[in-house]
Amino acid sequence: MPQLEVIHENNDYIVVNKAAGLISEKSPYETVTVETQVFNHLLKQKRKPYIGIIHRLDRVTSGVLILAKKKSILVDFNNLFSSRKVQKTYLAIVKNKPAKNKGNLVDFLVKNTKEKRAKIVRTKSKDSLSCMLSYQVMGKNDFGYLLEIKPKTGRFHQIRAQLANIGLPIIGDAKYGSDQEYLPLSICLHAWKLTYEVSGSKESHTFEAQVPKNVFWAFKCI
Repeated sequence: MPQLEVIHENNDYIVVNKAAGLISEKSPYETVTVETQVFNHLLKQKRKPYIGIIHRLDRVTSGVLILAKKKSILVDFNNLFSSRKVQKTYLAIVKNKPAKNKGNLVDFLVKNTKEKRAKIVRTKSKDSLSCMLSYQVMGKNDFGYLLEIKPKTGRFHQIRAQLANIGLPIIGDAKYGSDQEYLPLSICLHAWKLTYEVSGSKESHTFEAQVPKNVFWAFKCI
């Protein structure tokens, strides 16, 4: 089981590099989660640590995850996310070459709760939500193309579904059409950076998570 990788920690929150294969939140069906890892880490400092789940990453996704150490900080971050003062930047590896080196995707997405997947649809409906992201090709290797992705909305499986919809399923993501194997319980999607604006000021903080250490992520920039 992967060890907890702490990127930054202060009195208010802890930032970790989530390992793919783990779910973010504790569950009666999971022995180890990111939340349980953080709880055990904080037990060394405090008898009854508080952990607030600010946001989540899919099990198969790695990268930056922030957890609150105080209830007031959880509320503050919830407000930042709802007011879109948090920018996430992802990296993804796709097998196929994008038609354009950079672009914007604007779609409608429908969540299928039963199948735990999202579907991109052409027209707006009562069940659909708008979803937007921008992407840029950053590099190339023998496995595929490295994309930098900045979602403008935070929909369920948004990046996975939107890329697959234009013929660019993420490597290892069989649920969305990838025919290329990757690591177990993982896909080539990494939450690389997270930037948030400090309330009441023009100051911002950025946290960066190192990419997984395997040959898929060895790239030459283009």
